[in-house]
Amino acid sequence: MTGPYKCAGARRSRRMPMLLAQAGFAIAVILLTLLIGAQPARADYAVLRSGQRLHITGWQALGDTVRLDLTGGSVTISAAELASIEPEEIFGASAQREPDVPYAAQIRNAAETYGVDPGLVASVISVESNFNSRAISKRSALGLMQLRPETAAQMAVRNAFDATQNINGGTRYLKLLLDRYGQSLPLALAAYNAGPKLVDFYHGIPPLSETRTYVNRVMENLRNQPSLLGFRTGSSTLAQSKGR
Repeated sequence: MTGPYKCAGARRSRRMPMLLAQAGFAIAVILLTLLIGAQPARADYAVLRSGQRLHITGWQALGDTVRLDLTGGSVTISAAELASIEPEEIFGASAQREPDVPYAAQIRNAAETYGVDPGLVASVISVESNFNSRAISKRSALGLMQLRPETAAQMAVRNAFDATQNINGGTRYLKLLLDRYGQSLPLALAAYNAGPKLVDFYHGIPPLSETRTYVNRVMENLRNQPSLLGFRTGSSTLAQSKGR
């Protein structure tokens, strides 16, 4: 064949390998996307010097502190508390993890010992110190659960900066307050923040902005985001929030 028909056929024959290559590339991309989507979830772990392992989605060094990004939020800890960031590991869809909360093991142990909801303990720590074991308030409250020196002494806490001692002491104190106020969570939290004497004097939550804000913040965690901190709050704890 001669003329334009032969030239057109030649052009088509030259384009065929290119079209096949493009089609093959597109198919490869689709298969790769499907393969990635079928892979189990991947996660990094932050290992603390306390032995706690935290499942993290990211992290950032900020001078003397490190921000750890968790599922549903983040926490900031002292850089000295971070031992290492472990390489990615692969977990199947049915794999079980510890709650993504700093000091989860200590919180659970103390909660079981004193019969307190671990979600409540974690929420108190989050509001009190944002999980900073070296935190010191303007009123000299110390550690994770911000124990005042006199409270720490009453709860047999010798080192308020030791995470295990602090959580045990704070949880024990929280249990005593719940028992004192007939399991009324708002009153127990108010007493934890402002002291039992003020709660007794006012026969309820003291009219202090700081205390009312504190109670609301802890209870909002329990009511609106019961699983955010990694521990699922029981219905009995939420029922206690109705007491006054």
